[in-house]
Amino acid sequence: MKKINRSLLLVFFLISNAAFTQTTALKKTLSNQQLIQIDNLFKQYLDSGWIKGITANIAVDGKTVYNKAFGNNVARPFKTDDILRIASQTKAVTCVAVMILVDEGKLQLKDPVSKYIPSFKNPKVLVKFNKSDTTYTTKPANREITILDLLTHTSGLGYAQIGTPEMQAIYAKSNIEAGFVINKKRLKTDINKLGSLPLANQPGAKFDYSLAMDVLGRIVEVASKVDLDTFFKNRIFKPLGMNDTYFALPKEKQNRLASVYTEDANTHKVKPWIDGTFPGATVNYPINGNGYFAGGAGLVSTSKDYGTFLQMLLNNGTYNGKRILTEKSVGLMTTNQLKFPFGDNQFGLGFEITTEKGSKRLGQSAGSYAWGGFFGSTYWVDPKKKIVAQLYIQQWPFSHGELNDKFKSIIYKAN
Repeated sequence: MKKINRSLLLVFFLISNAAFTQTTALKKTLSNQQLIQIDNLFKQYLDSGWIKGITANIAVDGKTVYNKAFGNNVARPFKTDDILRIASQTKAVTCVAVMILVDEGKLQLKDPVSKYIPSFKNPKVLVKFNKSDTTYTTKPANREITILDLLTHTSGLGYAQIGTPEMQAIYAKSNIEAGFVINKKRLKTDINKLGSLPLANQPGAKFDYSLAMDVLGRIVEVASKVDLDTFFKNRIFKPLGMNDTYFALPKEKQNRLASVYTEDANTHKVKPWIDGTFPGATVNYPINGNGYFAGGAGLVSTSKDYGTFLQMLLNNGTYNGKRILTEKSVGLMTTNQLKFPFGDNQFGLGFEITTEKGSKRLGQSAGSYAWGGFFGSTYWVDPKKKIVAQLYIQQWPFSHGELNDKFKSIIYKAN
C-alpha cells in the first residue's frame, strides 16, 4: 500500500511540475493584445510618414513569437528575410571573436594592443589642436592601451566621422574611416596608421565610443592568422547556421538587400538615401567590393541570423549543441566592466547592461544587455525573462527614435 501511495505521489508531483512549467512558459510569451499593439505602433509610424519600413523579431525562451516586416518601396514590399545593414551590431560579433581567442589562450584581456599591432607602442594623448591647419601637440600616455580597454571603449581612441571635431579632423587627414567605405581599403593598413595617431583621452580614463572594435578586428586577424571575414565565417556564422550574414554580400543575394532612407533636414520628410547624405559614407559598402572588414560596422544580416547569434549568448555560449564561447566569457561580456558610472546603467564587453535602477524606466530586467546600429536598429537580450528582441528601421537620421522605447514598453507590460 505504501508503494502504491508513493507511486501516486510521484505521478501527482510530475503532473503538477509539468503544469507549473507550462504556466511559467505561458507567462513569458506575449498576449494577442500585445502583438496587436506592436502592429498598430508600427503602422502608426508608417502612416505618419516617419518611416518607410520596419522589421521586428521577438523570441521568448528560444521560440519566435513575433516576426514581421511592414512597408513598401518602389521595387517591392519589406520582407522578414530582408538582408539588413546592421552597422554597429557588428561590434558584438567582433567581441565574441575576441573572446573565442581568449578562451583558447591566444589573447588575454590585459595584453597591450602593441603586442599585436606595433604602431600602438608608446601612445600619445592630444593636448592642443589647431583648427586652421589641423596641427596638434601631444603628451605621452600614462600607459599602453589593453584589449580590455578596447572592449569597454575606454581606450582613449576617437571615432572617425562621428567623434569630436578634433578627432574627426585628425582621422580625415590620414584617411581613417568609420567602416561604410567607398573605395578599396584594407583593415591592416588603416589600423596600422591609427596606432600612430594621438589619443583623445588617457587609456582607461573615460568611456568614449570609438574605433576600438575595428582595432579588435585587426587583433583577431593577427592572433588567428586569417582575415576577419574568414574568422567570422568559420568560427561563428557557419557553426550557428547564419547563412545570410556577410561583409561582402554575394551577387545572388543582393536583390534581398534592404533599401536605406534618410530625412530631409528641413521638412523631416523621409526619402531614399543617396551617397553624400553622410560625409564619406556609402550604403553600398556591402556590394561595392571594398574589401574592408570593419569590425565596428561592416556586416549585413537578417533578423533571423542575428537572433540566432543573440540566442547563443542567452544560452551561455551554445546553440543547437555547438559551443561558441565558454560560460565564463559570456559572463564577462554581460556584466559590468567599468570603474565609473554609465548613466543609470553599466557597460560590459560590447554591451550596455541594465541595472536595477535602469530597469525601472521601461521594465527590462536588471542584467539585460543591449546595443544598436547607425541605421535605426536596436536589440536586447533579457536573460531573466528569456527574451531576445530586435528592431530595424534602415534609416538615418531618425528623429522619431522614441519608437524603440514604445516597442519595449509594450513587450514588458505583462512580463
